[in-house]
Amino acid sequence: MIIVMNAPTADQIKRVLDKLTQTGLEAHYLHSCGRTIVTAIGDATDCNAAQYERMPGVDRVLSIVTPFKLVSRDFRTENTIVQVEDVCFGGTYIPVIAGPCAVESYEQFRDSALAVKKAGAKLLRGGAYKPRTSPYSFQGLEQEGLEILKTE
Repeated sequence: MIIVMNAPTADQIKRVLDKLTQTGLEAHYLHSCGRTIVTAIGDATDCNAAQYERMPGVDRVLSIVTPFKLVSRDFRTENTIVQVEDVCFGGTYIPVIAGPCAVESYEQFRDSALAVKKAGAKLLRGGAYKPRTSPYSFQGLEQEGLEILKTE
């Protein structure tokens, strides 16, 4: 069960959470775009959605039986778009992130950055810590690698 609340007060949220907990459900909430979303985890078959819809601050109650409720198309019909500075992920454009698996030196990372930019990628990546099975394999530059990543 998902309960959508529009600009509720702290007391209204608490009342909804308390009521869900009293019925044996695990309740969580998050704020997004001026709305508060309350999720109820557990067997909600005995819950009467109408009693929650009458509570102050509640806009609507949705019963979603699919997994991953908060990202299901039953709950959110529009595509999710995540923005990193001026680069958007989602929608119709698919940006490319490229770079070396491991930062091995300043020169190597700078050359990689130039090649990535020339190829049209929008974001640069690189690893400073490289876990390996063998302690004798390259482990990454660690703190020095982070400093190199910060300079670019």
